[in-house]
Amino acid sequence: MEIPYTELSPDTLRSLIEEFVSREGTDYGQSAYTIDDKVRHVMRQLENKQAYINYDADSTSCNIVLKQ
Repeated sequence: MEIPYTELSPDTLRSLIEEFVSREGTDYGQSAYTIDDKVRHVMRQLENKQAYINYDADSTSCNIVLKQ
């Protein structure tokens, strides 16, 4: 089930995004990005509907999913 990011408190949303960017394992190349940079990037993706928050009732967990 898709959960609008606007339905989450700011603290909960930030925690969810931080957890997502800390486990993604993406290689950012030569540039070094801070956790804040990565959080802002994912937040823009959520705002632009390039990503969404998915709630899985079976596992009772949330995940950020990038749209293809």
